[in-house]
Amino acid sequence: MPTHLKTARTKSFTDLAQDEVRERVQGIISDIRRLGDEAVRSYAETFDHWTPESFRLSAEEIDAIIAGLPQQVIDDIVFVQAQVRGFAEVQRASMTDVEVETLPGVFLGHRHVPVQAAGAYVPGGKYPLTASAHMTIVTAKVAGVPRVVACTPPIRGKIPAATVAAMSLAGADEIWILGGVQAVAAMAVGTESMARVDMIAGPGNAFVAEAKRQLYGEVGIDLFAGPTEILIVADDAADPFLVAVDLLSQAEHGPESPAILITTSDDLARRVLAHVERILPGMPTADYAGPAWRDYGQVIVVADLDEAYALADTFASEHVQILTAEPRQALERMHHYGALFLGENTCVSYGDKVIGTNHVLPTLGAARYTGGLWVGKYLRTVTYQEVRDDATSGELGRVCGRASRVELFEGHARSGDVRAARHLGDSFEWMEAALAPTDDAGSVPEPAARA
Repeated sequence: MPTHLKTARTKSFTDLAQDEVRERVQGIISDIRRLGDEAVRSYAETFDHWTPESFRLSAEEIDAIIAGLPQQVIDDIVFVQAQVRGFAEVQRASMTDVEVETLPGVFLGHRHVPVQAAGAYVPGGKYPLTASAHMTIVTAKVAGVPRVVACTPPIRGKIPAATVAAMSLAGADEIWILGGVQAVAAMAVGTESMARVDMIAGPGNAFVAEAKRQLYGEVGIDLFAGPTEILIVADDAADPFLVAVDLLSQAEHGPESPAILITTSDDLARRVLAHVERILPGMPTADYAGPAWRDYGQVIVVADLDEAYALADTFASEHVQILTAEPRQALERMHHYGALFLGENTCVSYGDKVIGTNHVLPTLGAARYTGGLWVGKYLRTVTYQEVRDDATSGELGRVCGRASRVELFEGHARSGDVRAARHLGDSFEWMEAALAPTDDAGSVPEPAARA
């Protein structure tokens, strides 16, 4: 049996999605549907104290903002976006269009077609999450999305310059200083000044997540997002100080962020706990990391790595970090995770900020059935079909007629009958009756056979 040296409270992120959150979000969306820009401006003033002449930045404003940033900031943005772009391009290249002849003259195929407009929500609030611009906008552009609308809130009444630079360098076609539910709703339903988009991607707080949930179906979304999660699987080869630091790196995302250690070593577990208690009070982000560790942190000791991997799979965590003597074993042993981080030279923070994989990942157990944001999320795999051979069309018509009548779909059957009659000479009573001469219009012309 596992030994729990630290357990989480029986509280979950869904506690935040209570009736008042749903109703508040529903009201904002309803107002923006009815009143458009007027409602957007009203809510921006209420929530962000932000009422510029235009929420959309002009090209001149963007250029001036970028010019005011230190060159090192720009260079770092360019470097990180090159990593994200490079990996996304490899992913896109793996998605090939196909066409195959399945029967004589029958051609089936699919194509990967990008959505025509995407919205990228880049959170602000306490932290300007510049990296989210890379993940949402660069990836959309690699997918071939022709119009990307990027929204981010002001931070304490000011434009987040580094975020704007990241949006622009990523290739955003429109940049709006607009946040919260009002931004998501405006992108989804459209207003007088903002044309609607086809899908919305990007993380956000509980209200943004609820807005995406309510609008899903009217627009596509990337994921139903919850608080950031980290789970570390470690054996006695791991460095307890490094484990403690990496756990707290994700706990600082917010007070509901789970940070979990599963280890085969009781000694490592106790040393990690001691390091966390020593490091945590001095963290500048302790106001977030502290409650997250107190309420959602767990340390579990198991008998062996078989048990560790099996238990880790039950969490289906967003980030799973493997700090064992042979970390690549996890590629075969684990199945439910948003992203794996293998070995002590790799940390979740690299995935969040610099390494090139996408950091928009499934949370709240969704890793059981979906992966994270990637270039394929912006693409629709659509099929086409063509029957060039007359005889094959007739044979398919016969099968279609029989199969459809088993299901009592007479209209479907008749579509097949017409091809069977045209190409194979079959006869059907319903066709003879339908084509018989009428009293008022004479003979109905028989469909001409294709030359």
